[in-house]
Order: sequence, then structure tokens, then C-alpha cells
Amino acid sequence: MKKVSLGAAMVLAKCPRCREGQIFPTSIISYRKLSDVHNHCPTCNAVLTPEPDFYYGAMYISYAFSVALVVNVLIVLNYLFDDPDVWVYVTTVLIGNLLLVPIMLRYSKVLYLNLVGKLKYDPDWKKLKA
Repeated sequence: MKKVSLGAAMVLAKCPRCREGQIFPTSIISYRKLSDVHNHCPTCNAVLTPEPDFYYGAMYISYAFSVALVVNVLIVLNYLFDDPDVWVYVTTVLIGNLLLVPIMLRYSKVLYLNLVGKLKYDPDWKKLKA
């Protein structure tokens, strides 16, 4: 099987150890079970929740995503519509956040697991499993 890059594994929400198993039980864009993460990788059985409440730190990344969304919406609306009314800004930010909540929440967890979690890519994980 071909080697999956770190970037592709993160975009596809794959396990950091094997880069094959899914981190989430549902689709990355699903509104169902937004906060659910597999306890163990379905492919290599790596522990994806190393301790209770591990993913609380991902809230900071999710917050940064939300701030980036607000700043970008404000810049785009100000540039394209020449300083519209405040209700336009608020409505656009609220709709954008509601639409992007699953993606922002899940990718914050993927980033947190890859940056803070102790799992590192192991191309020989199948030998360890046997």
C-alpha cells in the first residue's frame, strides 16, 4: 500500500499512527455526533483518546478557527460591499459559523491529536499488531 502523507492524513481525518483508520465514526461534515471520536483506531487499534477530556485543548484551536472566520468575513464584506450595516456582518458570521461548525470542530480535534498527541506515524504498524 502506498504511503499517505501527513497533510493528506490530516485532511482525511485519518489515524496519526497508521494513516488508514478513521478518527471519527461519522463523516467529517456530519452534524450527527459532532464530538464523537473512536476510542481506538479501527485499523491499527492505536488509542485515539489517551485520557479522559483529552480533546478539551482542541477548543482553543476551534476558537482560533472561529476568530479567523469572523475576521475573513469582516474583511470580505467590507471590501466587496463597501461597509454594509452591522446586521449583515452579524448574520453572515452566524450563518458561516453554523455551516462550518462540524468542519471546524472536527479539524480542531485532528490538529490537536496530531500536534499534542503522542502518536507518531509508524509505517511498520502491521508488524507490531501481529
